[in-house]
Amino acid sequence: MSHSQHPVALRLERQVGGAARLLATVLALPLVDGIFPALVLAGALADITGILEVGLLVFGGSATVAVVLAEMDGSRRERAKTTLVVGIPVIVLAAVETALAPTIQSLLNLAVFERFAALVILAIAAKTASAQVGEYLPRPAVIVGLGMVASVDPANAHLVVTPDLELVARGALAATVGVAFALSVALASPWLHDTVHIDRFRFGSAVALGVLGLSVLGLVPSDAPLALAVLAVTTLLAFDPSRSRDEPDEDGSDDDTAADSADPAADESDVGPDRAPWL
Repeated sequence: MSHSQHPVALRLERQVGGAARLLATVLALPLVDGIFPALVLAGALADITGILEVGLLVFGGSATVAVVLAEMDGSRRERAKTTLVVGIPVIVLAAVETALAPTIQSLLNLAVFERFAALVILAIAAKTASAQVGEYLPRPAVIVGLGMVASVDPANAHLVVTPDLELVARGALAATVGVAFALSVALASPWLHDTVHIDRFRFGSAVALGVLGLSVLGLVPSDAPLALAVLAVTTLLAFDPSRSRDEPDEDGSDDDTAADSADPAADESDVGPDRAPWL
């Protein structure tokens, strides 16, 4: 079982297992749950700032950091290879979904759908910040589905045969940013493993996601990269060079771990999905 405390990654780890499959699930989740197409339709990729925000916060973000640092084993070369093997198909799928966006857009009232796209981002932010809160929120795919039903406008529907190549490039670039972020974490993992406080980064990323959702709603000026600024501050605060993962935590969790290791019967009784050390 994982040693990370990321609630989203924990849920996925229980379902798929394995570091490579978990990383693939985390990177591909925005494509599967409809988060990425929703942001494309909401105009989140209109400029380079939006591309960076989607790439770093949606494809990358704290779940990717948690998986790479807490789940993946092997050398830097092996981690980088796994990240590329997983990431390249994600980039291709992102380009395909972006190519289909104009056709989907013709079916929807974008003014209504943008509100649901923002709700998706806010829900993900809440799930990232707290596993308990996430239990009471619907899945992102459900919110996206409801948004499509509420905003469907078949009168203007038409099939777009020629995709918008510029939009496709932006979609692929956003996914590339996320994969490059995961790759950089994998390459620097031996150093980051002992210097990054994952929980601090998780909470800060949740705040940055919330800011991104508010910007989609128009409550935050879209011309100011506030989400990226929050992410930058989060990254700075998450660094703790003096911290060592071998040192006992403040709550004495290492002492508890040592006690459990000394009692084989306790180890056997505590193993299971209901005793996940992530929570």
